[in-house]
Amino acid sequence: MKILIADDHAIVRKVIRQIISEFYADAEIEEVSNCFDLIQSARLQKFDIIISDLSMPGKNGLETIKDLRAEGIDTPILILSMHPEDQYALRVLKAGGSGYLTKESAPEELVKAINHILSGKKYISESVAEQLLFQIEDKHERPLHERLSDREFTVFKMIATGKTVGEIAEELHLSVPTISTYRARIIEKTHLKSNSEITRYALMQGIV
Repeated sequence: MKILIADDHAIVRKVIRQIISEFYADAEIEEVSNCFDLIQSARLQKFDIIISDLSMPGKNGLETIKDLRAEGIDTPILILSMHPEDQYALRVLKAGGSGYLTKESAPEELVKAINHILSGKKYISESVAEQLLFQIEDKHERPLHERLSDREFTVFKMIATGKTVGEIAEELHLSVPTISTYRARIIEKTHLKSNSEITRYALMQGIV
């Protein structure tokens, strides 16, 4: 079995490697520290599963999944992230990911998720399954933040935490005008008129 681990923190990669090695002694494991190297490795080699962080410098995990799927690379991707499931799990699945776990999950759950995905299935927790059912059954309008694209939602969260346009641009490796455009789209889609309103809304929704 061939596994690729992608995370920008060496300690996290080491922990994941140790867990995998304990349960899959014969697994061949490779590591990368960013999404650009992840994509390059996935182009050159065939992995049974990719385990990736969501937030890494430059391109994020959601964009990476979409890019790989657009190239016809169908390697199963399990996202292992610090972000709560209710914020990103459904976005990951819609992007073409195979599962989502938080980094607080027990090692046994990681192994369970890997086994589930290797059998050709998607892996989601019970809480995410309930969210999916709610979306199917609920006839009411979606929350404001669910109207945002994946990149817009990322910028939305960063604005809500008090970061300036310049700080966001630097962290995401994008230009200030690009971030300003995303901010304008966020305001247009959510009808929240200022950064303070964005922060207030995000706090009320438990997003930050």
